[in-house]
Amino acid sequence: MISKQETFNLSPYMALYDLIIPKDNMLRQINELVDFSFILDELKSKYCLVNGRNAIPPIRMFKYLLLKAIHDLSDADLIERSKFDMSFKYFLDMAPEEEVIDPSSLTKFRRLRLQDMNLLDLLIQKTVEIALEKGLLLSKMVIVDATHTKARYNQKTPKEFLQEKSKNVRKAVYQLDENMVGKFPEKPASNEVTEELNYCRQVVEAVETQSKVAQIPAVKEKLNVLKEVIDDYENHLSYSNDADARVGHKSADSSFFGFKTHIAMSDERIITAAVVTTGEKSDGHYLQELVEKSRTAGMEIDTVIGDAAYSWKENLVYAKSEQFQLISKLNPVITNGSGQRKIEFDYNKDAGMFVCPAGHMATHKRRTGRKTLNQSLTFHFDIEKCKVCPMREGCYKEGAKSKTYSVTIQSNTHQEQAAFQETAEFKALASKRYKIEAKNSELKNPHGFKTAKSAGLFGMEIQGATTIFAVNLKRILKLLSEKE
Repeated sequence: MISKQETFNLSPYMALYDLIIPKDNMLRQINELVDFSFILDELKSKYCLVNGRNAIPPIRMFKYLLLKAIHDLSDADLIERSKFDMSFKYFLDMAPEEEVIDPSSLTKFRRLRLQDMNLLDLLIQKTVEIALEKGLLLSKMVIVDATHTKARYNQKTPKEFLQEKSKNVRKAVYQLDENMVGKFPEKPASNEVTEELNYCRQVVEAVETQSKVAQIPAVKEKLNVLKEVIDDYENHLSYSNDADARVGHKSADSSFFGFKTHIAMSDERIITAAVVTTGEKSDGHYLQELVEKSRTAGMEIDTVIGDAAYSWKENLVYAKSEQFQLISKLNPVITNGSGQRKIEFDYNKDAGMFVCPAGHMATHKRRTGRKTLNQSLTFHFDIEKCKVCPMREGCYKEGAKSKTYSVTIQSNTHQEQAAFQETAEFKALASKRYKIEAKNSELKNPHGFKTAKSAGLFGMEIQGATTIFAVNLKRILKLLSEKE
């Protein structure tokens, strides 16, 4: 249960924080900037208020997740660092001598307390609210884009994935302790996953009991990752077939297996809305949702900037009805689409190809018709994949020797938008789109958004929520320092 009343820390050592945590420490600044009581208000219904042992304060549990996003740490490494990093303990509202939680508590908190809670929208709206209160959001412009995140387990078999993680541990140990050569257990000869899993447990035991380098960070980090993988498997997560991950395409020649996060960002580089989807989803379909979420968060919008993926006819009509300028260069294929078909294919603007609902990209395309009239593009798909596709019903006709998808090119359509994109105003606004590319890079590199930290869309939404919250808070702190 959680207490109905706030508790006060009466430790005689609390004054240490004033001596060792500087005023410009980021975690101190975040604590002073954000009233985290909104987390308690949202989570009260998930706890009993009258029975059971006192639970770890929900705000503290949430702050653990926030630290994980800020510093890109595994659960075990996060808890280990929380034992000795006084800035962490200060941020967590702990006494210097207080014991930290067990790493398994974080897993339970994510799975049991954050279910059925729209954490992504809640956290983004909170940061937008803070930015508005501080007078930092002055523009009426958002830039939209999507960034991809690879599934944690990619498309490897369970055995291959376990082999990779145990190999990383052995390699790290050998580099620091040559005496461990020959001391690891014999590798399993069969293809049984259970034997590979048991081998991984033996590797962990061998490192912890026989190696002298188990506590060195280079080894310990790899060991903690292997432990988490073993724990995930024991909790019935799938290594090779993340139920929610899908194949998406970055270009005609490259693909990824995972998820997409569709983002709207203000001109001040504060993320105002986000939608997490599976990897095969088209960017352009989420423009309206991003605009509506940004407005719900408190943004006024008169301009939206995006690449050609957002120039669907529906988006152009929506922009006109909602009275904002859509700075998205027309693409004749995207703009016209089909609209009337029973099964819709998505256009991948990076590859210049259509993708079927199952995530398979067209192999090639051909232009047909006269140059000035009734031209169309026909996209050809791999018929062998269509024959065995689980989504072939209604899409593939049994016995067919080919599978194509055609769209009509109407070069005279959308004359108003075509004229607008040639203006100096359009070109000047379009030049601001680079900002969101830099934001995507920030999410991926310092904050670990390049790879999912758990399986499933729910886990990806939690990762997205905490990562965007952390990135927005850091941006707000920077803007505030520039104002001083």
